[in-house]
Amino acid sequence: MFWYQQPPKNGLKLIVSSTSWTHNFYEDGYSEAKFEVKRKNSSHILMTIKNVTSNDEATYFCAVSDH
Repeated sequence: MFWYQQPPKNGLKLIVSSTSWTHNFYEDGYSEAKFEVKRKNSSHILMTIKNVTSNDEATYFCAVSDH
């Protein structure tokens, strides 16, 4: 599962990828302290943005890859 952020008038930025039940990999500039990812089951993953400010204004996307 991959989570992306697209700020206004900018391209997509990868926030975090989750490849297993316990491992989330955050890109530089992003962290679990701000973008918390929780997996409820194999098909349900929730990302929560903590302490939202106007700097978080964006469209957020999730994507999944089935290998």
